[in-house]
Amino acid sequence: MALKLRPLSYALGAEVCDIDIAKPLSESLFGEIHNAFLDNGILLLRDQHVTREQHIEFSRRFGELDRHDALPRDRHPEYPELLMVTNEPKANGKPGDGKYTGHLWHSDMSFTLQPSLGSLLRSIHVPPVGGDTMFANMTKAYDDLSDGMKKLIADLHGIHLGKRKIVDLSPERAAEQARINPPIAQPAVRVHPETGKKALYIGEKVECFAGLTREESRPLIEYLCRHATKPKYTYRHQWRDNDIIIWDNRCTMHAALGDYDDDQPRHLERTTVLGTPSGYIVEEPPLH
Repeated sequence: MALKLRPLSYALGAEVCDIDIAKPLSESLFGEIHNAFLDNGILLLRDQHVTREQHIEFSRRFGELDRHDALPRDRHPEYPELLMVTNEPKANGKPGDGKYTGHLWHSDMSFTLQPSLGSLLRSIHVPPVGGDTMFANMTKAYDDLSDGMKKLIADLHGIHLGKRKIVDLSPERAAEQARINPPIAQPAVRVHPETGKKALYIGEKVECFAGLTREESRPLIEYLCRHATKPKYTYRHQWRDNDIIIWDNRCTMHAALGDYDDDQPRHLERTTVLGTPSGYIVEEPPLH
């Protein structure tokens, strides 16, 4: 059976039609899916009525899965391969940490020494309106930079932080985050290990560039993020229950939009495929 694809946008993405991952997939068919993943950056699979075990099993075909040791409070207690992205409140009634997950433009796990190859996010309950996710094609964004800008950023390393908004952040919790996730410097331009194409590796969680002050870095970080998220480089996904979106973190970035009624449940679960090692721990604090 030939794989049937439907383009999602001008910039990137394709829907894989007539596929049910709950059923066995031959190696040749999965090979076509993998090639489509590399060609399109993101893939959409609709109406996937799968169990958690089936979600994990399918994800493993892309590579070794992250057990989310860098995000221990966000993973499922019985399935560490699953990261909970949910607005379900905590027992004390305060918003859950997952309510704010992904609201900044980023690439998954860029704040670790083994950033994600890809992510597979499954929607279980989504609001009737809003709660969309934006994606950006970082290869196209890089290609369209001027030669001068490419030369300027060629050897820069952005310092990626794992911090995020938590309503009841205590000093103990902050210290835990700093211990588990020290600042990581990643190249501002990465070469995709499978396609060989260059892509911007930047985002709104980048604090500054190594060797530059925050003040010196901020205009360039903001320019690159603004450039990469122009409409011609992006796709906006409107979720339905039982969607699975697969994206390549090596050549895309994404952001969750908080444009929905907080009283409406939004619960998604993500597997994360480990990528190749990259970057280094920043021993000295960023320059002021």
